[in-house]
Amino acid sequence: MMDVLKKKRPSSVLGLALDGSRLEGIVVRRSNGSLHIPQSFATSLALNPLTGDPALVGREIRNHLDQAGVRERRCVVCLPLSSALTLLTEIPDLPEEDVASFLQIEAERGFPYGQEGLFTSTLRFASSSGKQYAALVALPRNNVLALERALKAAQLKPVSFSLGIPALQSPGQESSHGVLALMIGENSVDLQVTCSGGIVALRALDEAFETEGMEKHLSADFLAREIKITLGQLPADFRDKIRQARIFGRGHVVQRFVTDIMPRLASLGLQVEEVESYGENEFVKRLPPETKVSPALSLAARYLTDARPALEFLPSKVRPWQQWTTRFSSRKVAWTSAAAGVAALLVGGAFLFQQWQLSRLQTQWAAMGPRVKELDEMQQQIKKFRPWFDESFRSLSILRKLAESFPEEGVVTAKTLEIREAASVTCSGAARDNQAFLRMLDQLRAAKEVSDVKVDQVRGTAPMQFTFNFHWGQKANEN
Repeated sequence: MMDVLKKKRPSSVLGLALDGSRLEGIVVRRSNGSLHIPQSFATSLALNPLTGDPALVGREIRNHLDQAGVRERRCVVCLPLSSALTLLTEIPDLPEEDVASFLQIEAERGFPYGQEGLFTSTLRFASSSGKQYAALVALPRNNVLALERALKAAQLKPVSFSLGIPALQSPGQESSHGVLALMIGENSVDLQVTCSGGIVALRALDEAFETEGMEKHLSADFLAREIKITLGQLPADFRDKIRQARIFGRGHVVQRFVTDIMPRLASLGLQVEEVESYGENEFVKRLPPETKVSPALSLAARYLTDARPALEFLPSKVRPWQQWTTRFSSRKVAWTSAAAGVAALLVGGAFLFQQWQLSRLQTQWAAMGPRVKELDEMQQQIKKFRPWFDESFRSLSILRKLAESFPEEGVVTAKTLEIREAASVTCSGAARDNQAFLRMLDQLRAAKEVSDVKVDQVRGTAPMQFTFNFHWGQKANEN
């Protein structure tokens, strides 16, 4: 009976991928043990689908679909990684029923927003040493809901929301063990590290592109540095197991980048592979030969071959039959309770029923006592050896001190700020000239909480661009 009621997977679906203002769409159809691509398109949107008015965004998307002749309504969507928040946490030795609560506390501690403002997807896996880990990835709830409304306004039915790079390099595949993947987009590069069936690092590198005249190219130095930092921050269980780098993309910009970065990655012990098209056995059902890689195509193909995405962000829906069942059940309980109350009042059984309930609850509580005591002791140990919250407001203090060091005249401005491990701070920005930059550094070095101020990079003279780092904490020469 359950097999009959089980929903059958459709034979076709529209894959969509968002990359900034660029929208890519591919219709994938399953037929006779293979996958076909009857339609595809790529265009630039005038409105932001995550923040724009859903009705207007939906109308714009519908116009592009009509121009491309796309009639498929079901769609799977690759959301941009640039708006995602990621967190990798080790799961201690806890009973399975307590793991969900632990991960919720970790998300509240690690993400800058409350859980009510996020859609969070969790991927659990184990390292070769047996340690349990979980990758938590969250997207702003408002952005996801706005995109869902826009797609409905475009007469589309979303059946899956995921990310592009996990669809290209699925962490569950055996070939993804120890792989660093780079997906080259229009204006950013997505980085993913997979190992032991899980995602151990996930980043969007928005500053990877540099402009030379009318052309832009990928900065191999910048990406090599970020890759080295990412690998250095991995837990010891995974750091030495990353041996392969796969670069997804196509075009002369990607080819030039692969040539530039190959020796840099080789020095890190990584074997580089450029991936422009799919292999023969990439999916359960085969694609046409030499099909170019695409996150939209990968997510659509995995959906048609019953392969669940590693990360899912589609808002859950309550089906009409569930609403009807709940409403019917509630009415039935209400009528039954009313009848029982009247009968109890007539025979004086309400008091006896209350006493029986109290006795039953006391018996349950007595049986629960040892378990509650054990959990209380475990919580005390957690509070003692690993505090959940840091009440020093370290990040806000760093931002305040850095803001005080910058001149009020605006001759020195910050562009990016990165705080690692709550103590290592990296800042980049622009200054009117070298003297203004040096005065700002002197002001920063004078702060008692700041030490080890180092300039990483300086480009240009007037104006000039800079990158520096420092350590936040009491200076070594002070008591």
